[in-house]
Amino acid sequence: MIKRLGILGELFRFIWAQKLYWMIPLLVILILVIAISLLGQATAVGPFIYTLF
Repeated sequence: MIKRLGILGELFRFIWAQKLYWMIPLLVILILVIAISLLGQATAVGPFIYTLF
C-alpha cells in the first residue's frame, strides 16, 4: 500500500527507517488540515468548516 502513495509513502518509509516515530502524529495532523482546507474550498461544505476555525 505504501508503494501506491507515492511521495507520501516515501516520506513515511524514510521516517520509519530513521526511527523518527514522533513525527508521524505531526504529519497526520498536517495531512488532515490540508484535506479540510481543500474540502472547504472545493465544496458547499466550506461555510460549515470555516466555523470550526
